[in-house]
Amino acid sequence: MPELPEVETIRSGLAPHVTGRRIAGVSVLHPRAVRRHVGGATDLESRLRGKRFDAVERRGKYLWLTGADASDEVAVVVHLGMSGQLLISDPDVPHQKHLRIRVTLDNGREVRFVDQRTFGGWHVDDLVAVGGRDLPESVAHIAPDPFEDAFDPDRVVGVLRRKETEVKRAILDQTVVSGIGNIYADESLWRARVHGAQKTNRTSMPRLRGVLDAASEVMAAAVEVGGTSFDALYVNVNGQSGYFSRELNVYGRSGQPCKRCGSLIVRERFMNRSSYYCPKCQRRPRTRT
Repeated sequence: MPELPEVETIRSGLAPHVTGRRIAGVSVLHPRAVRRHVGGATDLESRLRGKRFDAVERRGKYLWLTGADASDEVAVVVHLGMSGQLLISDPDVPHQKHLRIRVTLDNGREVRFVDQRTFGGWHVDDLVAVGGRDLPESVAHIAPDPFEDAFDPDRVVGVLRRKETEVKRAILDQTVVSGIGNIYADESLWRARVHGAQKTNRTSMPRLRGVLDAASEVMAAAVEVGGTSFDALYVNVNGQSGYFSRELNVYGRSGQPCKRCGSLIVRERFMNRSSYYCPKCQRRPRTRT
């Protein structure tokens, strides 16, 4: 699934095309694309038609567009799922396969939501004030991500120290720190020289802070090159892939030498996914008896 760098790439690419534009028309082409919207396709279409997009915003992996008219302001929350794409297109360009939602802007250009696996979707949500920021109600429980002014790494370290869980599990918890998924968790832990199975309450505060700092650094580097693409399912608004896969140090490199010490990268099963780490740079914690 897209993580913070991929969603930020989409957000920053989409914003110049839609901010200040009014919605001339909306077509929902597949019911699963609006299954999270209580009123269904017809209600979503009618609520968005005529509204103006004021901004494209993000927290962690969550993306939304704020839209307003004379009567109210709402958020259009976009769940990308595993294969959702937001593409900017001219109307004369043939429709992509798996097109689920098409929004026509007042300048004639289109925002197209393409989703091969139909795990993603759109819904209209009310905005609520949380910590000095207006957030969609469905996103209000998500913690600030490392790129936000509201992010306080010392507070997050305190939360981690009070938990009795593995470091990797903790940084994947979007209510603790948002935006970090499986790829960037492994990359951050490698950069910080911390094994993902290390217990948070047995890890020093400086080491935990090092993991958070590493996450900020690695995700910032990924944003610079458009995120990580392993196939054609993740692309930016122009249909182009990201290139951070070329910079990965551990993720997906099982059996290859560590770029730091030369030891072979190990892959292990983790929460129905995989973890990758260097057995020398990231020593497995001893099991207490």
